[in-house]
Amino acid sequence: MAGESIGETAQIMRQLKHQIAMANAQELLANISCKCFEKCVTKPRDHLSGQEQSCINLCMDRFLDSYRLCAHTYGHRLRREQSRHA
Repeated sequence: MAGESIGETAQIMRQLKHQIAMANAQELLANISCKCFEKCVTKPRDHLSGQEQSCINLCMDRFLDSYRLCAHTYGHRLRREQSRHA
């Protein structure tokens, strides 16, 4: 890194943050899919019933709402702690 400029380092950091965010989003979607499929699909077959589709949609909505609430609360706590130590 000795030969890199500050701008290059900042660009690499932005790219890494983007890649980490993408990996986290993929992991979240995989978790949602697995959990909701296990909860809603009792007899796997070549198509989903209307009830199964509805269950999966509601399950995913609840999961995402919970995730958003946790992320918001965590972010708020981090900001509060940072302001206490600043």
